[in-house]
Amino acid sequence: MSFDIALSGLDATNVQLNTISNNIANVSTSGFKESRTEFSAVYNGMQAGGVEVAAISQNFDKTGSITGTGRPLDLAISGSGFFVTKDHTGQTLYTRSGVFGSDKDNNIVSNNGAKLQGYTVDANNNLQAGAVGNLKITTASLPAKATDELAFVANLDARSSVIDPAINPFDPNATDSFNSSYTSKVYDSLGNPHTVTQYFTKTNANEWQVNVVVDGAATPTQTQNVVFNTDGTLQSPTAPFAVNFNPAGADAANINIDIAGTTQFGADFGVSTNAPNGYTSGELAGVRVEDNGMVFATYTNGQSQLQGQVMLADFANPQGLVKTNGTSWIQSFSSGAPVNGAPSTGTLGGLVAGALEGSNVDLTSELVSLMTAQRNYQANAKTISTSDKLTQSLFNAV
Repeated sequence: MSFDIALSGLDATNVQLNTISNNIANVSTSGFKESRTEFSAVYNGMQAGGVEVAAISQNFDKTGSITGTGRPLDLAISGSGFFVTKDHTGQTLYTRSGVFGSDKDNNIVSNNGAKLQGYTVDANNNLQAGAVGNLKITTASLPAKATDELAFVANLDARSSVIDPAINPFDPNATDSFNSSYTSKVYDSLGNPHTVTQYFTKTNANEWQVNVVVDGAATPTQTQNVVFNTDGTLQSPTAPFAVNFNPAGADAANINIDIAGTTQFGADFGVSTNAPNGYTSGELAGVRVEDNGMVFATYTNGQSQLQGQVMLADFANPQGLVKTNGTSWIQSFSSGAPVNGAPSTGTLGGLVAGALEGSNVDLTSELVSLMTAQRNYQANAKTISTSDKLTQSLFNAV
């Protein structure tokens, strides 16, 4: 019986050595989770039967060190959860390894070719929460968008001198015909830039005249009267006023200038908001992933366009996941169904872009465990050797 007990100890220790060896081999594997061999005693009725391997569990609770890489598509999970990918057969794989890049079809893929899954966008690049698919980066140029709104907030100096337009008519080239000015860059439907300059002329104690000049023209395109209350707040206009002009070869431009929030205080002229929409066309310059998993394509014109959102998954029993190649796991009956969601929602961890989660293997601890397992193996082998000598002595006595 002692032979069988010692043999069970050798078998169990051999499994432990395999587990430790696998941990050590993957000490530099991104997203790898260390395993441990768990033993349980065996009894045949009241008779000791040795030891068996009860389970080989993985440590999903310990996060590996997160190291910045500077690569925009490298992703790390700080907390619980898994990236969701699909291989070429359509099999769903779950992984903690965030080594991602792009393939020839511009899909975001892992280093073993599995496609990263997430919430996709519609034709207008609006996020479709709940619609899961392959995350893909559009490489097409971003078309120009004509400016149709200009948000403008400024303080007009109440101490400025009054200028009578009847005596001194407005002239953009005569600085004594206006008190201050400010220029905004706008774009037409072809993406060509234009300048919209607002010239502010104080015509009465609480009244101003705004002359809008496009592209340095000699005459204003639009003239707007502005009235302030005695406390310096804006009285009128209460709605945006329009500036229209006809760019060569492009659609007619219609820009609504909104000056809500503009004041007249006894302080120097200053602009706090100058925000025209619209932009020129742009080429794809790179990719940006934010902490909430939003994936943006960035363009040479400074604009960004949403491409989708990285999705994470979590399980009630991650120990029930089936290990497979590529530092990945497959769902099983024991693991339960995945709970999908955006990063940092529910029980899911946060996302760190431009970084990778390293292996959570403690190499020092594994080396100590390796020596312990070696001693256990030697001790069980010694038990077999001793039993053999005792049996041999019995045979010699017969």
